[in-house]
Amino acid sequence: MTDAAATLTIVLSQMTQAVGDLAANADAMRSVRARHRDADLILYPELQLIGYPPEDLVLKPALAERAATLLAELAADTADGGPAMLVGSVERDADGSLYNIVALLDGGRVVAVRRKHELPNYGTFDEKRVFAPGPLPDIVEWRGVKLGLPICEDGWLPKVSAHLAAQGAELLISVNGSPYEIDKDERRLSQVFARRVAETGLPLIFLNRIGGQDELVFDGCSFVLNGDGTAAHRLTDWEAEERVTRWTKGAAGWACDAGAIAEWEAHPADIYSAMILSLRDYVTRNRFPGVVLGLSGGIDSAICAAIAADALGPDKVWCVMLPSRFTSQASLDDAAGCARMIGCRLDTIPIVPAVEAFDQMLAGSFADAEVDITEENVQSRIRGVTLMALSNKFGPMLLTTGNKSEMSVGYATIYGDMAGGYNPLKDAYKMTVFALAKWRNEHVPRLSRNPVAPVMPDTIITKPPSAELRPDQKDQDSLPPYEDLDRMLHMLVEEEAGVDDVVARHGFDRDAVARIERLLAIAEYKRRQAPPGVKLSTRNFGRDRRYPITHGFRTG
Repeated sequence: MTDAAATLTIVLSQMTQAVGDLAANADAMRSVRARHRDADLILYPELQLIGYPPEDLVLKPALAERAATLLAELAADTADGGPAMLVGSVERDADGSLYNIVALLDGGRVVAVRRKHELPNYGTFDEKRVFAPGPLPDIVEWRGVKLGLPICEDGWLPKVSAHLAAQGAELLISVNGSPYEIDKDERRLSQVFARRVAETGLPLIFLNRIGGQDELVFDGCSFVLNGDGTAAHRLTDWEAEERVTRWTKGAAGWACDAGAIAEWEAHPADIYSAMILSLRDYVTRNRFPGVVLGLSGGIDSAICAAIAADALGPDKVWCVMLPSRFTSQASLDDAAGCARMIGCRLDTIPIVPAVEAFDQMLAGSFADAEVDITEENVQSRIRGVTLMALSNKFGPMLLTTGNKSEMSVGYATIYGDMAGGYNPLKDAYKMTVFALAKWRNEHVPRLSRNPVAPVMPDTIITKPPSAELRPDQKDQDSLPPYEDLDRMLHMLVEEEAGVDDVVARHGFDRDAVARIERLLAIAEYKRRQAPPGVKLSTRNFGRDRRYPITHGFRTG
């Protein structure tokens, strides 16, 4: 601070994290600090030293011990007279309780530690499982400035900010690990943190991380609000950024000089970016050389191939067409066209010999039984075995391609088309898939490593969806039209509505809605065995919606 009473330079480091790789996280923070030697303070996202969310990994005593050692080393770095650092980490006290903390490092030492008070325990969050709540935090007096340091959920609720304001805080700094959800960027700004500013009259910094972590993806979208509620800075979404902010203290208190206001992506571009970034980080951090997937000529596998090429580059995407005797020439042509437009490898491995072998193997056991869905599922499982064989032999991760509409009602074959390591579409309803495909054919995503468009023939988007497991099969032979199905499912899943509520709002046949509710319930055992996939909605399967497999409750 050139003038302790008048000016302040704060750097917001919107960055990614590697959960559990504490040394890499510490080195990344050091690199940021080295680039901003003239700053007064550098801010890093929540739990930046250990990665967020750590889940039960944080219960390992060795992790907290290593975190304490590295935090002390980072503090020692600040003895050089350069900028202070606000670092998120963990702290274990003498009685064994574990806390989510931020530590202010300056002058070669840990100047202050504040523990997270509000621990979220809903949706994706399980912090009460692993952390103890800290007390209402006191302000931190640093270089003549009174800082309030609400950690993530502390700022999402009013109590902590009000307490800090009452203590005389002059500036609120909220470091976050806030995962992406559709429309959450504007909700954070206008519905949550703008209210904290209005309630306290204090300027506020909201800093969030970026990057994928298993089923979660973090979009950044950090910002600075002045005490009058106006936005002084908005950082970009999805990308790392180190934003220098300059502050001046006047008669009305601290205010931030105006800076760049990034435009955050609208739908469906933001959903597509979430899919790109989550898949990229999942594949690279788990050290897969690329991905392999079945390319059927349908829209789900086509958009997954496009996402994979955007995330990793087309040279790391291996598509395989696995035709049966029911596969149409149109599907063969569409798959070939899609691979050609994307620029990725396409192999063809007919499954007819394997189907015939299974027919022969099972002829005795099935002798007195009619042909039914069992024979269809055998085809899907043969495809799954074939693709997994390629994955095992050559190393690429098998990408799963089922959408949320199908996963909701069990319209998928366990150990067949559900096989794989990751599913970009797991939380995307079928109508969202159509919207993404149309959008991607007309746009090149900002994060893309495959700057081409279009990426699939229009016939893939316009033809009726079909699994092609029997002659002239169409999805709507078994399911309502996807426009109707998705509206039913959105109410049943995201809104936890009952059958009568769905009927009252949309006018659907009651028996049809009751059937979908039943399918949703009995497919839970399949979803428990499904691969992870990026969370997009407020109620994704797995982290948000956790239903018992065995239960008898129905509203219809």
